[in-house]
Amino acid sequence: MLKKKSLGQHFLRSNGALAKIVEAAKLASADTVVEVGPGEGVLTELLLQQAGKVIAVEKDDRLIPLLQKKFASELASGKFELVHGDILSLPTNYLLPTTYYKIVANLPYYITGQFLRTFLQGTAHPPAQMTLLLQKEVARRIACLPRQAGTRRRQVAPKESVLSISVKAYGTPRYIDTVKAGSFVPPPKVDSAILNIEYISKDFFGDVSESDFFALVRRGFAHPRKVLASNLSATGEFLAACGIPEKARAEDLLLGDWRQLTVRMGPVPSTREAPR
Repeated sequence: MLKKKSLGQHFLRSNGALAKIVEAAKLASADTVVEVGPGEGVLTELLLQQAGKVIAVEKDDRLIPLLQKKFASELASGKFELVHGDILSLPTNYLLPTTYYKIVANLPYYITGQFLRTFLQGTAHPPAQMTLLLQKEVARRIACLPRQAGTRRRQVAPKESVLSISVKAYGTPRYIDTVKAGSFVPPPKVDSAILNIEYISKDFFGDVSESDFFALVRRGFAHPRKVLASNLSATGEFLAACGIPEKARAEDLLLGDWRQLTVRMGPVPSTREAPR
């Protein structure tokens, strides 16, 4: 079957990578899995062997009959549920279980950011865990791994980003493994990676406003080359009181630093005086 470029389809063919995705998902016989983009059902088949139920969401109408035929017995038994639609357009209260569930997804690169916002921040019932196949560099950024720089490819200490902080506010990301472009049909232009996000919850925001937190983070990263004090219009004394060096940049701060800043600064309007 010809793949639709408009859907960013790249079907995984590596048995080793498929096995690592299933292993990373840590499935139990009572688990419900929401699989995004089942494609031709290669990963779906492995998920059905481990989980109690699989809800697969497929946008490509050409693949629906194939999946219906391949998993006819599982559909009849209720172990498999097939939803034809765009995962980002379907109302989550209709699609998702209201109790414990996990997500496994081979994501088109172009929907990664919106997907993460939807299922970490935008739903009242986030998954307990997500196992995702993403663009390698995006996965590395989320997991905040060391990177190589310069002509000698020296190792550079990891730096945080809006993306990594946004994910860590809800769960614990873990880089599982790299998946080479040749493992897919058709092969993408870059390598992918398996990323696991565990212990997902909104507990971090028990006494901190989500909107205030993210407004502050976005403002802090607005001009990455500037020091944080400049971006936040904050005094060195204020940052020192928060345990943050005066010359620190946004990329140097950990999740707990942003939480403390949010608590101390409160709501962040578009312009404000420096904290006293």
